[in-house]
This record gives sequence, structure tokens and C-alpha cells, in this order.
Amino acid sequence: MAYEIMAPLDGKVFQLNIKAGDKLEEDEEILAIEAMKMETPIFTPCDGTVREVRVKEGDEVAENDVLAIIDEEHIEV
Repeated sequence: MAYEIMAPLDGKVFQLNIKAGDKLEEDEEILAIEAMKMETPIFTPCDGTVREVRVKEGDEVAENDVLAIIDEEHIEV
């Protein structure tokens, strides 16, 4: 399953910690958005691999813009 990571608010991409192909763990900080001089960290909802990053540092984003797409890792038990 793929997850679209969406911006929770309008702001500027302050820090970008991922690139396509990166392996991530659930709750890992993937980027931060700056709005009104405050930074809001964005975390991944699952273990997975970054399929696509749609922003770069300094980009202005609007609420609900897709920032990245994460392919969820399925762990066989």
C-alpha cells in the first residue's frame, strides 16, 4: 500500500530528510514545515520505502499538498 504524506498546514519546507529510495521506520521525521516562525515536523506513518519526493527545501506548500509517497513495507510473519 502507498501512503501520500500531505502537508498539514500552509508553509515553507524548512528541512528535508529523505530522498527517493530511502528506507524508513514508522514515526521517523521526514521533513519540517516552517509557518509563522514555528517548525512543524512531519513523520512517516509506517515502515516503508520512499517512492517519490514532490518537494525540496525552500518550497512553499499549501495545506493538503502531497509532499511524498511512501510504499509500506509488508513484513511476513
